[in-house]
Amino acid sequence: MPATVEMDVVVEQRLKNDRRVTDRRRFPSPVAPGGAERRNGEPRRKDQRRREIDPTTCERDYSLDEVEFMNAMDTYKRRSGRPFPTWSEVLEVVRSLGYRKVEAPNEIIIKSR
Repeated sequence: MPATVEMDVVVEQRLKNDRRVTDRRRFPSPVAPGGAERRNGEPRRKDQRRREIDPTTCERDYSLDEVEFMNAMDTYKRRSGRPFPTWSEVLEVVRSLGYRKVEAPNEIIIKSR
């Protein structure tokens, strides 16, 4: 049986011309205990208005039907935990609002903004 030789190989991935001179984690920050800068005062509050505005739709005047649909989709996404619902799920939300197909389909008219 041949003898085996165990060798430890160490690979240094950091180059000698690394920009960091010292490891900042070794030295505590003089700003605050524990090394992290802490805020004093009131806790940061989430702005409710910002949460309600969808940045992809911008701010514009919506019809009551549009607002009702957007709120229904938002409620569905929150309750289901699905931020990107399928088209089947969108149709389910539309039907839950009371929309039904009652006449022959029409051509979609694109409104200029």
